[in-house]
Amino acid sequence: MRIRIAVLTIAALLASSGGVSAQPYAPQSLERDFRIEWQVTAGGKEPTIEGYVYNRAMRTAEHMRLKIERLDETGRVLGSSTVPVFGAVPMDGRAYFRASVPGAASYRVQALSFDWIESGGGGGM
Repeated sequence: MRIRIAVLTIAALLASSGGVSAQPYAPQSLERDFRIEWQVTAGGKEPTIEGYVYNRAMRTAEHMRLKIERLDETGRVLGSSTVPVFGAVPMDGRAYFRASVPGAASYRVQALSFDWIESGGGGGM
């Protein structure tokens, strides 16, 4: 619980500093700004989902986390997990992700959270 409070406090401080903007986004805006291509590969004990997040927005996203839902044959959610995207997702660019997941009939991958990096400003210490 203490770690969660510390993380939320740090996130609030960063958001108020003008360098990062953390906000909730509607699914429609996430679909507009990000496209996710992924595939399931077999190997090892569990399947692996890997792919790229493409950023169509005109600013960079960082600290992105994806939600991977495991679905049964009827499309019902059996469970979910989160996976970080490696590095920032540059504007008009892409970033890689990879995660081992329990077996399922199918999967759904979607953006869960991220922070925009506001460009410009300069500043410094």
